[in-house]
Amino acid sequence: MNHQATNIKTPAQLRIACAIFYFISGFGYSTWASRIPSIKHALNLNEAQLGSVLFAMPIGLMLTMPVTNRLLSHYSARAVMLFGSVFLCLIIVVIGYTNAVWQLVAMLFCFGSARNLMTLSINTQGVAVQALYSKSIMATFHGIWSLAGFAGAGVGYLVIYYGIGLQYHFLFAGIALFVLTVYFINNTLDQKPIPQSRKPVFSLPDKYLIKFSLICFASMACENAMYDWSAIYFQKAVHAEKATATAAFVFYMVAMTAGRFVGDKLVTRLGIKTVLKFSGIFIFSGLMLAVVLPYTVTVMVGFVLTGLGVSCVVPMIFSLAGKSKNMSSSSALASISTVGYIGFLIVPPFVGYIAHASSIRLSFGIIALFGVMIVWLVAKLRTDDSHSADECAILPEN
Repeated sequence: MNHQATNIKTPAQLRIACAIFYFISGFGYSTWASRIPSIKHALNLNEAQLGSVLFAMPIGLMLTMPVTNRLLSHYSARAVMLFGSVFLCLIIVVIGYTNAVWQLVAMLFCFGSARNLMTLSINTQGVAVQALYSKSIMATFHGIWSLAGFAGAGVGYLVIYYGIGLQYHFLFAGIALFVLTVYFINNTLDQKPIPQSRKPVFSLPDKYLIKFSLICFASMACENAMYDWSAIYFQKAVHAEKATATAAFVFYMVAMTAGRFVGDKLVTRLGIKTVLKFSGIFIFSGLMLAVVLPYTVTVMVGFVLTGLGVSCVVPMIFSLAGKSKNMSSSSALASISTVGYIGFLIVPPFVGYIAHASSIRLSFGIIALFGVMIVWLVAKLRTDDSHSADECAILPEN
């Protein structure tokens, strides 16, 4: 009996372990993103070619989504999360050794698959751990993801500054994340899978969730464009060196991290609708500032505003989706993510094509309109009068 009792994890232990896997996901992705300029240069890619290559990751992510959803209906989120994390670590290492475009495309496809396994499983875990707390903690989980992204970008800046090769950078990152995976997996929540009825391959949200899905689409489009193109924008529009361009990505990640760590408090104080509205305003203002005034300081400020803008949108939408009464949390997250990841899929390559045909400034100016889209959609939402994210409900239209 005593032995069994010692295996029971406290909510605090479960929260820490869940946060570690958000960290693994964020650090793994930003490790790749921080070296995009280096890989672009090594493979001699122009903006349009890079945009085409970047298609591989979201395609892998999207095609894996129904598989992940099905796995979560047969296996615990812990098991799916373990497989996804180990797969992610392996792909990070292999990417460092690619020396041809087709190899990079293949690895980015697998990287997208690993990210989808991680994203849906860790958010399913996050929603389950959230249920153990009376206060909102979902934005903090996503803050951990952003903190990991900042850490990964910072490490990327240092290895570039000291001239450390891509292979060694990705090798040590993959090993470190693997060690974290093995050490913390047993402290995560081992909830039973929820069997689901057979559904179409790609499950779309119902009418009560569609506006939230479109907000997620707009935010994820901006967020992924910044991951893939912020450093390139700094090189092309501001004419900065590679190390300075990586620093711009770090500024963006710092702002997004800070926004997510204060997001829960802001939602409690101001209400989720107000936070979402100002998120859209910040996204538009930040990107337009970078477009209109392409100088070092103004672009840095613009990236900071953009980071603050995208910081709380997806955590709040995922938190609401996890409370759906019509489907399980994993199905609701997959449904929302299907729409969100379409933005994740099409926008980064779109940036490359427009940049190649015209200018990268024009591309970012068009992306800024997604901020306007968020503000417009938020104005059409109906939520209750509560200022608590935990009590916010999705209500049908009249």
